[in-house]
Amino acid sequence: MNVTTLDSIQETASMALSQAGDRPALEAWYQRYFGRERGELNALMREIPKLDPSERKAFGQGVNRIKAELEAEYQTRLQAIERAELDRRLGTERVDVTLPGRAIVTGHRHPLTQVLDRVADVFARLGFTLAEGPEVEDDWHNFTALNTPPDHPAREMQDTFYLADGRLLRTHTSSVQIRIMEQTQPPIRSLMPGRVYRRDTVTGRHYPIFHQIEGLAVDENVTFADLKGTLSVAMREIFGGDRKVRFRPSFFPFTEPSAEYDVECLCKGAGCRTCSYSGWLELGGCGMVDPNVFEAVKIDPERYTGFAFGFGAERIAMLMHDIPDIRLFWENDWRFLRQF
Repeated sequence: MNVTTLDSIQETASMALSQAGDRPALEAWYQRYFGRERGELNALMREIPKLDPSERKAFGQGVNRIKAELEAEYQTRLQAIERAELDRRLGTERVDVTLPGRAIVTGHRHPLTQVLDRVADVFARLGFTLAEGPEVEDDWHNFTALNTPPDHPAREMQDTFYLADGRLLRTHTSSVQIRIMEQTQPPIRSLMPGRVYRRDTVTGRHYPIFHQIEGLAVDENVTFADLKGTLSVAMREIFGGDRKVRFRPSFFPFTEPSAEYDVECLCKGAGCRTCSYSGWLELGGCGMVDPNVFEAVKIDPERYTGFAFGFGAERIAMLMHDIPDIRLFWENDWRFLRQF
C-alpha cells in the first residue's frame, strides 16, 4: 500500500459521506469506516505491522491524517443533518403559546395518615412515646397474657385469622402493651398505633383490616381519674373546641374496672345524622389494667397500677371529615383522596 491507495480510499469515503442523507445512513457510513472490528480505517492500521519497516511510519501517518480529516467531515455532515431535521420539525409542528399551562397534580397524604400523625402528636405532648409490634402474633401476647380465658369468643375462628403454624393476625394492638411491659419496667407511657385484623363482614362501617391506636400508662398511684383526665384533654386536642367526654361502664378481660367512652358531637347534643341523633360519638374502650395482666408480665400489681385505652383511626377520620363509608379508605379512589 502507498499514499495513492490512501488518497483513493479517502476520496471514496468522502463521496459516500456526502450521499448520506439521514441519521441511519450516516451511522452506517461511520460503522463502515470507523467501526472497531470491521471499519476499513481500523483495518488499515492493523496492516502496519505487515509492512516493510521503512514504510511503516509514513503509512501510519497517512492513515491518521485520513482518519482526522474524515472525522471532521463526519461532524460537519452530522450537524447539517441535525439542522435539517430541526427545520422539518419546525415546519410541521406548532406550539400555541396562548394555551394555558397544564397544572401539575401533586400527591396528598392519606386521611388515615393525617389522623395517625395528629393523634401521635397530641399524645406526644402528653408524655407518650410511640411503640410498634409485629402484626403476626402468638396466642400468648394476643390473648393469654391479656387475661383472655381459653373459652372467650374472641378466640374463635369466626373472629380471628389463624395461620397454619398456630400463630394469628393480631386482633388488637394490646399485644404491643404486653411486649412493652415484658421488656420495660415502669414508669411506662406508650402509644401503640397499627393495623389489626378481624373476621368481619364488609359494610359501610366494618372492614377486616383497620387501624387501632392504643395507649398504656403504668406507674405508682395511677388512678381512673388520670385516665379520664388524659382522654378528656386528648379528645379536645384531636377534635378541637371544648368537647366533652363521657364514660360508660363496660367489660374487657384485660382491664378492671372497664369503660367505653364517647365524645360530644359537633351538634352539641342537638342530635344529627352523624351521631344518630344521640348527641354523642362512640370512640373506644378503656380501663385500669387488670392485676392478672401485671402478673403475666412480672410487674408487681401491689406496687404499680395503670390504665389503657384504645380507639380506631378510621373511626376518628370518619367523624372528623363526615366520611360515610369505611371502604373509601381502602379503595384508593383519587377523587376521594384529593379532598385531603
